[in-house]
Amino acid sequence: MSNRKLFAAVLLALNLGACATQPLNDVPLVWKPTSELNFGGVDLSEARRSKIQFEPFVDARKQPALIAENREDAIPRPVTTSGNVGEFVSANVRQILDRAGLDTVDSGGDVIVSGEVRDFFVEETSLYKGTVQLHLSVRNRAGVTLWSGSASGTAQRFGRSYSQENYYEVLSDSLINATVPLVQDWDFRRALAGQASNR
Repeated sequence: MSNRKLFAAVLLALNLGACATQPLNDVPLVWKPTSELNFGGVDLSEARRSKIQFEPFVDARKQPALIAENREDAIPRPVTTSGNVGEFVSANVRQILDRAGLDTVDSGGDVIVSGEVRDFFVEETSLYKGTVQLHLSVRNRAGVTLWSGSASGTAQRFGRSYSQENYYEVLSDSLINATVPLVQDWDFRRALAGQASNR
């Protein structure tokens, strides 16, 4: 191999190595689910009569920028976002309710859904393991709380090490797995219909 070809090969290897270890800092938040939505045939007829208003959720996590960490090596490699996790989560919970056939609105709702994001994180070791934990409330126009409670979901998958796409997939699937059981919850659906739950 000539010196020129050897130099080119070394340079290519160095560039590939640099790309592989590029830190994932200030990445945007991207919705990239791999799970199918399946609400299990629950009766949403009463809830479909309501206009459901969503407020942006509050991000109650201690480190708002941190959404994941690769822990395969002794020194963890963090993944941080420049996006607003609370707004991202509320927008996608709303999207899931839309997909269920519910009527969500920006303002003037019969009921208002608000919430806190208490966990939104992926731990990567041999697997990508995601966790989402939410606390939500549903109140009527008069400000009376009809329902409040928690929702949590997890997801995991194999993938390439320190892959931005895999982080997106696991976070999106974890949020789906937190929201679908919420839609299946009888008290939550009753609150969306404007009726106080029995909790």
